[in-house]
Amino acid sequence: MTSEDEETISEARPSLAAIVRRALPHALPVMLGYLSIGIPCGIMEAEIGVSPLFAFLISLAFYTGSGQFMIANMVLAGLPAYSIVLAVILVSTRQLLYSAAYAPYFASVRKALALFFSATVTDETFGVNMDRYAQDPSWTAEDATAVNCLSRLSWASANCLGALVGSMVDIPTDITSFAMTSIFICLLVSQGASRQNVVVTAVAFASVLLLKLVGLGHISVLVGAILAVLCGFAVMRGGQHAS
Repeated sequence: MTSEDEETISEARPSLAAIVRRALPHALPVMLGYLSIGIPCGIMEAEIGVSPLFAFLISLAFYTGSGQFMIANMVLAGLPAYSIVLAVILVSTRQLLYSAAYAPYFASVRKALALFFSATVTDETFGVNMDRYAQDPSWTAEDATAVNCLSRLSWASANCLGALVGSMVDIPTDITSFAMTSIFICLLVSQGASRQNVVVTAVAFASVLLLKLVGLGHISVLVGAILAVLCGFAVMRGGQHAS
């Protein structure tokens, strides 16, 4: 490759500022959402002794925000370390599906960028970027990575602020711990009342309640979620065969 070719490629490649400007409008809704739930998460982290700086750093490096809520809740509940680790690993396995979904779009992307992108994906940015890839042929791996980074920076900043507030103000953990529950309620309501969603909701509620009544404790949530997913899958397959 000649020096003229290298200059042409350099001129064609957008600057970091241009990439951020392009990604920001799409990342902004996620960033604002992360501010609203990241602060309660940081307050809960402060309850278990996490400093604002450490809350910021772990939020940048950690793969799943819901896992941070789980860690704080489970530590406050006095659960052993091994059960916390296993629960977070199990919740994080969904990220493996994201890699498969992105594979066609990253086939020709350099490995370093693909690795960095994969390490910064969240549930919400996955949805944003998949939508952009489907609607905009000019959407690039750099744009998608910028959405990830902007969103994660917002999450980390909110956690840092929450940990700072939590270290100065005594806020009841019952209030802050409901933040994650409220997120799932909102997601549930937004799904609509399809047959599959009704079955999944009913099975999850009934099975968790029953398992807790028989004394299975925290594991009842995991077992109930698995049963609900299996029933939802069965309903979906039944609908496909009927059609």
